[in-house]
Amino acid sequence: MNPNLTLLQPYPFQRLRDLFKGITPNPDYKPINLSIGEPKHATPQLIKDALVDNLAGLANYPTTIGSGELRNAISQWISRRYAIPALNPEKAILPVTGSREALFAFAQVIIDKSKSNPVIISPNPFYQIYEGAALLAGATPHFINTLPQNNHEMDFSSVPEEVLARTQLAYVCSPGNPSGKVMSLAQWQTIFELSDKYGFVIAADECYSEIYFDESNPPLGALQAAYQLGRDYKNLVVFSSLSKRSNVPGMRSGFVAGDERIIEAFALYRTYHGCAMNPAVQAASVAAWNDEQHVIENRKLYTQKFKDVTPLLTDVLDVALPDAAFYLWAKIKNQNVSDTEFAVQLHRDLNITVLPGSFLARDAHGINPGKNFVRMALVASYDECIEAAHRIRQNY
Repeated sequence: MNPNLTLLQPYPFQRLRDLFKGITPNPDYKPINLSIGEPKHATPQLIKDALVDNLAGLANYPTTIGSGELRNAISQWISRRYAIPALNPEKAILPVTGSREALFAFAQVIIDKSKSNPVIISPNPFYQIYEGAALLAGATPHFINTLPQNNHEMDFSSVPEEVLARTQLAYVCSPGNPSGKVMSLAQWQTIFELSDKYGFVIAADECYSEIYFDESNPPLGALQAAYQLGRDYKNLVVFSSLSKRSNVPGMRSGFVAGDERIIEAFALYRTYHGCAMNPAVQAASVAAWNDEQHVIENRKLYTQKFKDVTPLLTDVLDVALPDAAFYLWAKIKNQNVSDTEFAVQLHRDLNITVLPGSFLARDAHGINPGKNFVRMALVASYDECIEAAHRIRQNY
């Protein structure tokens, strides 16, 4: 067995199951699950129709690089969304089977284990794939704590120079999971300059980029930031997905785009990795990337939920509307109750499931930055989210 497997921690949802073991939720309440970021809005009919209409593609082996039609659709979407020149669909774009597997596989391509003690930088709290990818690639994770007093931003100035000198890859998530924080142009400039100086690759996780609350102010993207700063895309690769944007997490469809040299190497790796996208899914993905109206309607649903739920919780939780994404990153006001205890109380007494913030973070630099927070994914129906907020408000 790969000895690095022993370094992996249980996934947050396994820890949650263990935490709730032996607890019987209050049967007087209908269960409401706000723990997992799984979209629950309906999948658009145009995507389902495209999937069904292209089932004949199941008779063919798909290519790793995907169809030209799909790569062109992605290139055109990136250009429209971020107001940048279209990327070369042959060299700068690679369809992937969801951003999760691509984020993991990417580290296996980038990390050079012949160099002494390579480092992967990650935010903390963070999407747990970053840590697993680092450990199984033979790298050491270095966490940057994102704290309320720093506006939940990644402060790269906190990273010692000797760590930066060994850094080969930095995972950056904007909009962030769990805080929903969107990186500014000045923050992107800082990380680009550090990448230039130390030579590390930037993996920009943008799977929440299309869930935001002001149609006139979409989140800034990494490619967009580079373009606005007059840069090329050297050592920059972005990861995006249809799962949240189009409510198709089961399709496992996304893309990576950016530095053509890196995309070429990643494509070579994936040829052997065996992760080509189903031809019917490719066709449905083309339909999804080519249509924006269903995305606008999807955002309206989230906007209404966040607008109405957030103020209901402010007596119990220190919480505010995030920049983007579909999570409330809520601090527990009662300092005598830990995040795990609060999650147990909600599950046991109110039949509401949330995720303790400490499960999404690691002890780093003397603290666990997720401690005393809970993550609430407002993915359930409007009525369920409102009901959950009322239960919490009335009982705590």
